[in-house]
Amino acid sequence: MAPHADSPVDDGESLPAPPRPAMSANPPRLLIIGAGSRGNAYARATAESTNGIIVAVAEPVAYKRKQLGEKYIWGKAGPTDGQGFEDWRAFLKWELERRAKASRGEEVPAGVDGAFICVLDEQHKEVVVGLAPLGLHIMCEKPLATTLDDCVSIYKSLLPNLPNTTPSRIFSIGHVLRYSPHNMLLRKLLLEDKIIGEILSINHTEPVGWWHFTHSYVRGNWRRESTTAPSLLTKSCHDIDVLLWLLCSPPPNSTRPAHIPTTVTSVGSLQYFNKTRKPTAAGNATNCLSCPIETYCKYSAKKIYLGSELKGLGSGNTHWPVHIVVPEIEECISMGGPSAGEAAIMKRLEENYTQDTPGSEIAAKNWFGRCVYEADNDVCDEQVVTMSWDNDPLPKVNDDNEKALAGRGAKTAVFHMVAHTKKICDRYTNIYGSDGEIYADSTTITVEDFNTGTKKIYRPFIAKGGHGGGDDGLARQFILAVDAVKNHGSTVEEAQRVHVGCSLEEVIRSHAMVFAAEQARLGKKVLDFPEWWAENVEASLAKF
Repeated sequence: MAPHADSPVDDGESLPAPPRPAMSANPPRLLIIGAGSRGNAYARATAESTNGIIVAVAEPVAYKRKQLGEKYIWGKAGPTDGQGFEDWRAFLKWELERRAKASRGEEVPAGVDGAFICVLDEQHKEVVVGLAPLGLHIMCEKPLATTLDDCVSIYKSLLPNLPNTTPSRIFSIGHVLRYSPHNMLLRKLLLEDKIIGEILSINHTEPVGWWHFTHSYVRGNWRRESTTAPSLLTKSCHDIDVLLWLLCSPPPNSTRPAHIPTTVTSVGSLQYFNKTRKPTAAGNATNCLSCPIETYCKYSAKKIYLGSELKGLGSGNTHWPVHIVVPEIEECISMGGPSAGEAAIMKRLEENYTQDTPGSEIAAKNWFGRCVYEADNDVCDEQVVTMSWDNDPLPKVNDDNEKALAGRGAKTAVFHMVAHTKKICDRYTNIYGSDGEIYADSTTITVEDFNTGTKKIYRPFIAKGGHGGGDDGLARQFILAVDAVKNHGSTVEEAQRVHVGCSLEEVIRSHAMVFAAEQARLGKKVLDFPEWWAENVEASLAKF
């Protein structure tokens, strides 16, 4: 985006890091359910950026449970009663027994106030609904669930007295992009400062990354719709949520209703990662380790997981994605040296299947050495979603058309998810308004003012951790809300609004938009979103 040739440039502001909240005398106590990448991300964020403490972990893989527990909970001393559980059901049983003992006046360990749910996407519903009787505050990793019916079931379990929507506990979803310093500033500039006037359109791109996509969506957990969900949900529900946060949700502390999208449509497909794109020279190879062109194929699993050019073991990296292939990689290296780590990865990469392997066995695990053109993946590697809004003015006061239509004018948003990019999840956005335009990447926000011809560049604080500081921001705000209820006399409704800043209805709406977009893509249609919402969400809620 080029400025006017003679535009003065203001280098803008470099914003400071938000302070860590002060600890209360009785800080919130949190449980991590699922000690994978996301569970560890929230455990780290809690330890470094919040006023809460992680006191327990539930994880079926003993090594993962031990690793998180030693790092964030019990150190080298080992777990005590109530600190480590094999799964969420074991925790539920223990907690019910603990409460029963407490009611009889017996001395019991302290319980937990809330939980981070970081299990596989398809397990979210059973955990959220299963823990509902405990009344814990919940932060659930995104997506909320892998089907619309399950999302609605969760919504109903959290608000059992519908149509009364007053929440009885804090609930947050892992839409971490809302909580990065970058996006929080962007929303303030757009909705509160009105820095480019009325928003007219947005073009937003998520570049997944050419090898990242193969790791997660061709060889990894999220490669099949039947076992997880469409990639628009598993990868890009973040982005749909951010667009609705900017264009649909009212500004902070506003009582104005949401500006609901009018239409949604989508196009996309699995364009590249399939047998039709397989190089002829690869022959019948189905695994990188037996492929004649492995040494010069950019998708070589050896290059990605063992090499030094990307984030393989050869670069000294033992974290993502290496530890996804071998979770115990650090222990392997500490016991047997680098060669032991390489051998453990090679053993995983050698795993393969044939045409005689049962489909259930293939679906049950990841195949990180599998040829990317011969895998069992079926999710889109390219997709575009288009949403539109009509003019929807509020009732006029003193015939003031401008105020009635403020933030509620006609507009359009286009989202593009693309796999084949050098950037890895470094999103970028063009926003066009009545008085200017913005280009926002993952580090800066550049504002062009049509009225003055000036250009201003903002540089928000880039926090460590994932998603531009969004992981830390979400954990901080969720735990602040729990603390406000536990220690400072706040109502759940107030703490949800002030600290989490996202209602349950917003959570359901952004997920519903993803499911509507997928229905539009598969049916090659433009859907009327309010009508679709009434038929698919409101009607489902009425059945409970």
